[in-house]
Amino acid sequence: MTTPAESPSLFLFFWRRFRKHRMALVGGFITLLIAVLVAFAPLFSRHDPMTQNLRQRFQPPSAEHWMGTDDLGRDLWARVLYGGRISFSVGFVAMAVSIGLGSLIGLISGYYGGWLDAMLMRITEIFLSTPRLFILIALGMFLRTLDLPWLKPGSFLPIAAVIGALSWMGTARLVRASTLEMREYEFVLASRALGASDLHVLLRRIFPNIASPIIVSATLGLADAIISESGLSYLGFGVQLPTPTWGNMLSNTQNQMTTAPWTAIFPGLMIFVVVIAINYLGDGLRDALDPRSIQ
Repeated sequence: MTTPAESPSLFLFFWRRFRKHRMALVGGFITLLIAVLVAFAPLFSRHDPMTQNLRQRFQPPSAEHWMGTDDLGRDLWARVLYGGRISFSVGFVAMAVSIGLGSLIGLISGYYGGWLDAMLMRITEIFLSTPRLFILIALGMFLRTLDLPWLKPGSFLPIAAVIGALSWMGTARLVRASTLEMREYEFVLASRALGASDLHVLLRRIFPNIASPIIVSATLGLADAIISESGLSYLGFGVQLPTPTWGNMLSNTQNQMTTAPWTAIFPGLMIFVVVIAINYLGDGLRDALDPRSIQ
């Protein structure tokens, strides 16, 4: 018989389930590796991403320039690393806004029900039926017309906030469904019968027990935010040059595909690899945290 001291911790329990998903392990390792590279970009790059050298234009990958150079002679490896900082930052900020807003609306809607639930869900459906790309482009153009310090061309916060504010609907519906189920559990009903406040019940009883799907949603939301930022920057409505992001590095490479294909291949490859890795990581977390799959 196993004693409490011998029982595996909750973390080890989920880790044992997570490591069975080999592609999730690979995805997690790749995501962590790229995150470390971009976070400590100055340590892994010998060149400044902004330094131009027209004599070195369109140099192919070499020992000096691992990913070659672009149309202004800038080192592409350095720009990919520093651009990854912005892309990851946009992804994390947008994901935080999306998860925070979606969790709040989902908790309130599922817990109180009634007319409040109906109203919040109708608002959610309106946002779901709105073409997000069109709104993102319109808001991107509008923000560029404002003369505010925090809206300078190289800032990523406005576009990250906009992406997050238009990405919360899936999380809201997920949290609402989980809250509707959780509020009928006996320990929640007991807390309410003992006089616990609604805030206490929501934050101490319901939210910790529905955190697993929120974590999975956050992981997948990070990949979605990176794709959204890349698409907007490619179209010219995201983070503006000369600040590099993976998206805007692709924006002027269409006429270089035959003469200098590496200028498009490497930024595009980073977007592809990161998004695939994060999605595999999310799949592994979903399998590990799903209580219905426990055997």
